[in-house]
Amino acid sequence: MRVIVDHDRCEGNAVCLGIAPDIFDLDDQDYAVVKMDPIEPDQEDLAEQAIAECPRAALLRED
Repeated sequence: MRVIVDHDRCEGNAVCLGIAPDIFDLDDQDYAVVKMDPIEPDQEDLAEQAIAECPRAALLRED
């Protein structure tokens, strides 16, 4: 599983970082970036939660 950040939608709310700090970080402009590619199996549930809770629906799952 991979997670893609849609930078046109991301507002830098950092909800994903709060849920899964091992997967996400913020860049110099405070937009989400994925640090783990692919997502490790033991982190997939947190990645799914971050995708579901992103207020701008800026995180996309790719299998």
